[in-house]
Amino acid sequence: MNIYILGIESSCDDTAAAISENDIILSNITAGQEIHRNFGGVVPELASRAHQQNIIPVIDTAIKTANISKNQLSAVAFTKGPGLLGSLLVGTSFAKAFALGLQIPLIEVDHLQAHILAHFIRNSGGTSPLPHFPFLCLTVSGGHTQIVIVHDYFKMEVLGRTIDDAAGETFDKAAKIMGITYPGGPIIDQLAKNGDPDRFKFARPNIPGLDFSFSGLKTSILYFLRDRLKEDPGFIEKNKNDLCASVQSNIIDILFSKLKMASDTTRITEIAIAGGVSANSCFRKTMEKAREDLGWSIYIPDQEYTTDNAAMIAITGYFKYLKRDFTDQSVTPYVRSIL
Repeated sequence: MNIYILGIESSCDDTAAAISENDIILSNITAGQEIHRNFGGVVPELASRAHQQNIIPVIDTAIKTANISKNQLSAVAFTKGPGLLGSLLVGTSFAKAFALGLQIPLIEVDHLQAHILAHFIRNSGGTSPLPHFPFLCLTVSGGHTQIVIVHDYFKMEVLGRTIDDAAGETFDKAAKIMGITYPGGPIIDQLAKNGDPDRFKFARPNIPGLDFSFSGLKTSILYFLRDRLKEDPGFIEKNKNDLCASVQSNIIDILFSKLKMASDTTRITEIAIAGGVSANSCFRKTMEKAREDLGWSIYIPDQEYTTDNAAMIAITGYFKYLKRDFTDQSVTPYVRSIL
C-alpha cells in the first residue's frame, strides 16, 4: 500500500507544499514573496500575511500536480519550527484543520531535521547515492549553521553550531553593505566568479571547538568598507567582483575548516551538506576538492531541495509515518530549534 504525505513548509518567507508517494516526490511547489526585496530582508508580519494568501493555492497546485485526490492522502506533515512564529502559525493551523477535516494523522517536523533527511529524497527513476549512517551533515542557510552527526533517521547529535549569525545571513548582510539587492548570496556567488578571492583580507573568528561565529567577520567587512569609502566613494563599484570573491572565500574557509575538524575528530568521511548555501558554486568546488584530496564521500541534494522546500517536510513525514510518530491538535510551533 502506497503512503501519500502532504508536506507543508512555512518557516520563513516561502510558502511550500509537496506530495510524496513513499520516498518519491510527486510534486514540490513553492511560492516566494518578492515584497521583501524592498526592505533588504524578511519582514515577519508581511511574511505571515503572504502565507495566508498563498497557502491554499500552493497546496491545491501540489495535489493536482501529483495527480492524486486529497482523499488519497495518508497524513499531513508540517514544519513545527524553528522559524518565524507568525509564518509557522499559518502552516500549523492549516495542517491541523486539513488533517482534522480528512480524519488523517498529523505529523510535526523539525525544519533542520528535514534539511538533513532531504538527502533521502528519491525522484521517480532516480539513482542518486544515499549517505550511509553514521554521517556528518553541515546544515548552512540564512538562518542556521550547524554540524550534526547523524546516527540514523531520528538519532542526531549537534557537534557545533553558530553562536551568533548564520553563514547565509552573513552573505546577505555583506551584500546589503555593498548595495546588492536581497537576497544577496546568489548575486555574490555570480560576481565572485570574476573576482580575486585573495585580494582583500578580513578578520577571522577564533572560536574553539566546532562552534561557528560570523558576527566578527561581518563587522570587519563593514568597517573595512566604511574606511575605504572615506578615501574613495567609488571603491565598492570599482572593486565589487574582488570584494564578493574575498567575502565568499572567507565564509567558505570558515565552514570548511570546521567541517574538516569534525571529520578528523569523529573519523567520519561520509559528509552531507544541506541548506541554501550548499547551492553556492565555490562551496561545491571546495567540497569536490575535498572528495579528491581527503577521500570524502560527498552528498548534496538537488538544488530544489537545498533551499526551504516542502519535499523535505514530506520525506521526513514519511519516515515518521512508518514509526506511527503522530501528533495531535494541541500542537503549537516553536521558534528555536530543538535539534
